[in-house]
Amino acid sequence: MLELRGAPALSSFRSRKLHSRIQEIVPEVEHVYAEFMHFVDLDDSLSDSEQAVLDRLLVYGPSVPVEEPEGILFLVVPRPGTLSPWSSKATDIARNCGLRQIHRIERGTAFYIRAEKKLSLEQREKIAVLLHDRMTQKVFHEMGGAELLFSHEEPRPLGRVSVLEGGRAALVEANSRLGLALAEDEIDYLVTSFTDLQRDPTDVELMMFAQANSEHCRHKIFNASWDIDGEGQEKSLFAMIRNTFEMNSEGVLSAYKDNASVIRGSRGGRFFPDPETGVYGYNEEDIHILMKVETHNHPTAIAPAAGSATGSGGEIRDEGATGRGSKPKAGLAGFTVSNLNLPGDIQPWEIGYGKPDRIASPLDIMIEGPIGGASFNNEFGRPNLAGYFRTFEEKVPGAAGEEVRGYHKPIMIAGGLGNIREEHVEKGNIPVGAKLIVLGGPSMLIGLGGGAASSMDSGSSNENLDFASVQRDNPEMERRCQEVIDRCWQMGEKNPICFIHDVGAGGLSNAMPELVKDGGRGGKFELRDIPSDEPGMSPLEIWCNESQERYVMAVAPENLEQFDALCRRERCPYSVIGEATETHHLELGDSYFDDKPVDLPMDVLFGKPPRMHRSVNRASFTKPIFDSTKIDLNDAIRRVLRLPSVGSKSFLITIGDRTITGLVARDQMVGPWQVPVADVAVTASSFDVRTGEAMAMGERTPVAVIDAPASGRMAVGEVITNLAAASIGKLSDIRLSANWMAAAGHPGEDENLYETVRAVGMELCPELGITIPVGKDSMSMKTTWEEDNGEQKSVTAPLSLIISGFAPVSDVARTLTPQLVTGAGETDLILVDLAAGQNRLGGSALAQVYRQVGAAAPDLDDPEDIKAFFAVIQGLNSDGKLLAYHDRSDGGLFVTLAEMCFAGRTGVDVKLDGLAEDSSQFARELFNEELGAVIQVRRDDTSFVLQQFSAAGLGDHTSVIGTLNDSDQVRLSFEGQSVVDESRSSLQRLWAETSYRIQSLRDNADCAQEEFDNLLDNEDPGLSATLSFDINEDVAAPFINKGARPKVAVLREQGVNGQVEMAAAFDRAGFESVDVHMSDLLSGRVSLEGFNSLVACGGFSYGDVLGAGEGWAKSILFSDRVRDQFAAFFNRQDTLALGVCNGCQMLSNLHELIPGSEGWPRFVRNQSEQFEARLVMAEVTQSPSAFLEGMAGSRMPIAVAHGEGRVEFSGDASAASLAENELVALRYVDNRGQATVRYPYNPNGSEAGITGVTTRDGRVTIMMPHPERVFRAVQHSWHPDSWQEDGPWIRMFRNARRWFG
Repeated sequence: MLELRGAPALSSFRSRKLHSRIQEIVPEVEHVYAEFMHFVDLDDSLSDSEQAVLDRLLVYGPSVPVEEPEGILFLVVPRPGTLSPWSSKATDIARNCGLRQIHRIERGTAFYIRAEKKLSLEQREKIAVLLHDRMTQKVFHEMGGAELLFSHEEPRPLGRVSVLEGGRAALVEANSRLGLALAEDEIDYLVTSFTDLQRDPTDVELMMFAQANSEHCRHKIFNASWDIDGEGQEKSLFAMIRNTFEMNSEGVLSAYKDNASVIRGSRGGRFFPDPETGVYGYNEEDIHILMKVETHNHPTAIAPAAGSATGSGGEIRDEGATGRGSKPKAGLAGFTVSNLNLPGDIQPWEIGYGKPDRIASPLDIMIEGPIGGASFNNEFGRPNLAGYFRTFEEKVPGAAGEEVRGYHKPIMIAGGLGNIREEHVEKGNIPVGAKLIVLGGPSMLIGLGGGAASSMDSGSSNENLDFASVQRDNPEMERRCQEVIDRCWQMGEKNPICFIHDVGAGGLSNAMPELVKDGGRGGKFELRDIPSDEPGMSPLEIWCNESQERYVMAVAPENLEQFDALCRRERCPYSVIGEATETHHLELGDSYFDDKPVDLPMDVLFGKPPRMHRSVNRASFTKPIFDSTKIDLNDAIRRVLRLPSVGSKSFLITIGDRTITGLVARDQMVGPWQVPVADVAVTASSFDVRTGEAMAMGERTPVAVIDAPASGRMAVGEVITNLAAASIGKLSDIRLSANWMAAAGHPGEDENLYETVRAVGMELCPELGITIPVGKDSMSMKTTWEEDNGEQKSVTAPLSLIISGFAPVSDVARTLTPQLVTGAGETDLILVDLAAGQNRLGGSALAQVYRQVGAAAPDLDDPEDIKAFFAVIQGLNSDGKLLAYHDRSDGGLFVTLAEMCFAGRTGVDVKLDGLAEDSSQFARELFNEELGAVIQVRRDDTSFVLQQFSAAGLGDHTSVIGTLNDSDQVRLSFEGQSVVDESRSSLQRLWAETSYRIQSLRDNADCAQEEFDNLLDNEDPGLSATLSFDINEDVAAPFINKGARPKVAVLREQGVNGQVEMAAAFDRAGFESVDVHMSDLLSGRVSLEGFNSLVACGGFSYGDVLGAGEGWAKSILFSDRVRDQFAAFFNRQDTLALGVCNGCQMLSNLHELIPGSEGWPRFVRNQSEQFEARLVMAEVTQSPSAFLEGMAGSRMPIAVAHGEGRVEFSGDASAASLAENELVALRYVDNRGQATVRYPYNPNGSEAGITGVTTRDGRVTIMMPHPERVFRAVQHSWHPDSWQEDGPWIRMFRNARRWFG
């Protein structure tokens, strides 16, 4: 094993922050220093030249002063027996650079802790807790400990359980020891089954059965029979959900039978490369919509980052494995946790109740969990466009008496939509003899028993089993898998995939049997053909582990060669591990031990153990009334705006890429000031149409504490009022995913569950004509533990229904936003109150911040009213009568109005006279969360708008409540007297403060402070566009009309994810865009000689391991074949090249091959030390860049999405010398047009705002922002109303086309 020192691991601010945290628990610590350590496992020794290559590979990242190590060593490495994602990708890079002797590279972090006196063992243990995640890492105090990373054990043997001799007791003991979570009737079933087979079960068979039949996989409660108060119920929970489909199946193409549901979409030109030629083009076809929403609650409680990441990854795989393969497109996420208890900022409603040690705190979950989910989506290449965040924890009365309700076991929602071809909606037939394939990463000892673990109450499972169920993520591998799936579905009728499933809970032990069962076959498998990076694993561990980023599929033998070629091109590992058989039997052979870990008739595995039955007795309890009549409004405003469910979610949003794919028309950020208040997310079907898809979420879980069915109806209602902002043909076009969470068996909760499912599935949705074709349930939402003093504690979640709605959109450009429009003359604000003045405050934010829940719950009382509301809003939108729209939800009317003011940077004057009779009613009027909306209309249109509502039967529900003012004040009055008079900026700072505080703890606190202080700038003009050219002039048109289309190599490496929108931008400008993978060049299949232009695309090549873009660049520099090709290309005078984001980082590291690139910087970690996804202002500066010709002086919005965009110069190079030579092509400017380093106008802290540079002859230009994602006007989160089809950045690509003549 080689031990090689790396660069310092922490920036100065991270070091200070860590030092401060350590001193809080060990004050004697004087100094902290950390650096990376690289450990290299070699199959053979390296030559001097090979060692030099390795040394250069391991120099990466920003320049930070190096110290000589001093103090106690805390070496943090991946948990021995696991393989880190970093290792997988670093090893790939090394091998692609010709270092074939390297078996594996692993990285650790060496922390050196210096103290004024010798630290005790207890102190060292406390420090170690701060330095590592015990679920995924290990701490050593000697470098030699790293040897364990590469230890190679002999395979552990198969286990058996002696049921024939030991009977039922033997299986009961195994159930506990292995963490199987088998029910009593399942134990009886297995004892009978194996007694009939006259043999003992193997541990593999038992674990496989446990996973396949866990609550997580089988949904036993939703399929159970029920009696309530002794009366048998006609339908199961699932039958009541299916009732919505039986009542209205129109437009639903697939429901309840696949990894995701499919609904009818729009027609358009799907843009992808031709399977034969690689040339991108439009394919006119139906673009159907698939929808799926998952939960990953238990893993997120145990290891927030990994749990959230693998939750997102699993849901993405569900989408990709729908039908015969499909394309994930856009995501959503949600978190519900108990109270945050921010250090130094404890709120009046927060209680210190404690938690079990083995689960993360709510604050840690919200710091680490969203990063995990966002990072996975970012690296995979899927924008996350919608979500929610709620905290709730309170001692309340209930059926079991007074108890603590909350979310110690959090809700982590991961969902999204995708697209699928009509011919691939139904899975195909699996022919006998079909090759059964696992696609993706290797097996590792991670995530063992996750399906069973997630089916238990948090805290009731064994801590070691919690540990074993934690998973690790590798989104770059999943991206490679998806690229293979994309190549397959793009072949249309020739798609080689017959049948596909994702690998999730239970690993291969669940996925492969499901695959063959659903395909009507059996299967014969060989255990040792399963790729594995841990040779010591037992048969149980190989077959049942939940290693992520894997799919299983069936491919006909005659198509295997073609499938193999696709995988080799994408560098995506796969293995044939079995064959489909006619007989419905499962056989898993093990050539190493010459044994059969599985040898079962399939009806034993999938046979029906006795059906679960639930008996419920209704229980009632007294609900205290919430008296709001004496609440001080100013105090209420300050409390409510600080509640996480109400306040800004910016800290959750800017970490997630929201422009990848180039198909995003509406993200969370609204208006010139990019305020996160959007009601709905909208994507375009393709680049050539304005049809698309919408999605939104709804949940009112605190209401369930007092009225569970009302909470369910309100969740559905909130989805509808959110989706109303999009252009949707009719209400029944909306389809829902329902995610049900409950503490099954807890007093009152089974009743709540049944009655809420009935209310939604049997009553409300059928009346609305809305279908629920997909969903998920999690029935163990309770956390139990014992304090050190022996006190038994528990926290039980309320019944929690999270609704996600999806619908086709007729015009993505007609999406309404909450931004109040200030330049439209006299306007009015109209409140639409769908509760007709009932003003119920139960379960509201107002009640929560005063530590109450109330007795009267808001509700959706009349489905006809919300149907009429939706139809009127759609009609008014179509007629152009609505300037702004925002639904009423968390925080009530006051928050609705405030958020509209924040988005429009304006004030409002609102009269309460028509709402309240006296001051005692102010709080209920302003803070009730009944369904409804506020709309802004031109005063000339007010009477027409009111007439439309009246004609729909909603006249009594609507009232004009106010108008805008020029003073930037939120003013509420009653009978001519001021009730509230607050500056918009002070309210917005209150609203943003919780987000700011979490951001400060998580990221660079100085950056967080700058962004928070920007809210003090009341004169900030916001985003704008000042162009030095005509946006509607197509300078490439004369050349396009001649028919010549220069070929551009759209270059990608494994992990790159932005190639499609880049190809579309070049295609629109008149180029022939050709898909070129680095493997094409390395293998000699393709040469750059045939191209006049190339573009290196954005993404995460090799997952940004060994430096962003650096691994990609070094794989070129250290390969003679491609190095010479690139050098020749750049030296030709008839070529152009562009590098964007990851491609920019890569080309900056190829500067030694690029003439005229002297002095170019490289791009390193953002100053915020966070991934930054923003719409920011950029100025085109005077430069020779062929791409930016005629654009100098233009200042306009552009999308950024990167974690490493800060320029760093070496040697004599400097920002000043680049500017002096006019080689700076693009720079960040603030909203006043001045070059800036202020965050987040400059999202990465680059000196002088530099974000794009060019060569002396202008033929090669590189930039961090993404012009290819905003070449259409509709792709902008905000743009001037005057823009038509084109965005200004299309000019770049047209300039390139004009250059070729």
